[in-house]
Amino acid sequence: MNTYFLEQLIASPSDLPANTSPVDLTPCVLTIGNFDGVHLGHQTMLAQVRTLAHARKLSAAVMIFEPQPREFFAPATAPARLTNLAEKQALLAEYGVETLIVASFDTEFRSLSAQAFADILARRLNVQALVLGDDFKFGHDRSGDSQFLRDYGLQVTNLHTVTDSSDKAARISSTRIRDLLLAGDIGAANTLLGREYAITGIVVGGDKIGRTMDFPTANIDLKRIKPALHGIFAVDVVSLDENGNVIANGLTAITNSEHKGVAGLRPHSLFGTASLGTRPSVDKGHEWRLEVHFPELRADLYGLTLQVRFLHYLHGERHYESLEALKTGIHHDVKELLEWRSEQTTS
Repeated sequence: MNTYFLEQLIASPSDLPANTSPVDLTPCVLTIGNFDGVHLGHQTMLAQVRTLAHARKLSAAVMIFEPQPREFFAPATAPARLTNLAEKQALLAEYGVETLIVASFDTEFRSLSAQAFADILARRLNVQALVLGDDFKFGHDRSGDSQFLRDYGLQVTNLHTVTDSSDKAARISSTRIRDLLLAGDIGAANTLLGREYAITGIVVGGDKIGRTMDFPTANIDLKRIKPALHGIFAVDVVSLDENGNVIANGLTAITNSEHKGVAGLRPHSLFGTASLGTRPSVDKGHEWRLEVHFPELRADLYGLTLQVRFLHYLHGERHYESLEALKTGIHHDVKELLEWRSEQTTS
């Protein structure tokens, strides 16, 4: 998948950095949206884009926004991210997107008129057809819609709301998945996602409080304002290479110690116990952290890219009155989650 930033595509040659040539996109079928989570509803839209693109021998393309619009207008109250940009890129590529266009959502972009945006689609991005949701709006004050684009001369296919197979046939949405994850209902969220929920990030330095309590943790960079789920979880974790592929036995191969960890529930993974939240027992303000403890592992994980798959919700974050009480609480959590792990292999 080729990724481009909209500013690069619409800039005049004189505004481009030295030794940079303008990019001419191949003709494409385009869909536009946040695509947060790339859930089953999104996947249905992507399938329609691929079908149209294949039939007309065009490229399958997606435009997304960074930051997402509500993060631009009110970052403190914006919805939690299901997927950061890197995770979204990987998922869109997996679902067959050939061209990804990242539009910086800023004052200049949101001020574009519907006419100016349509001009960009047709004249700069080589859009031949679009697949859009039936409620899609764009342009300054959301004055543009699908009919505007049809009148402009572009072919537009509207995809109606995608629902699940439950008795209520409720709409599949990022908001609904966030609510399920926040409630700890990982299984139901996974059903709407069409896959297991996971977070990917690089192991970075932390404050090393865990190791002082004999529970060292890998601190994983979240790359989002706040995560979509909070609490204590059973997880399994794999190490990824620079192309996002799982490294065979990537975590056990980096240690010469006999302490090689506990096997996870998917190939090449290790089992871990994860804390995701603001750590109310540690005076660190409201800094969100994803920290994973790997029982029976001794290894240097700094700089690795890890994918953490959430398997089981134990409980929400708890406030402990002292570090000793916190240590006792962690001990109980790890013991209980290891027991849960054992039950999965015997059931």
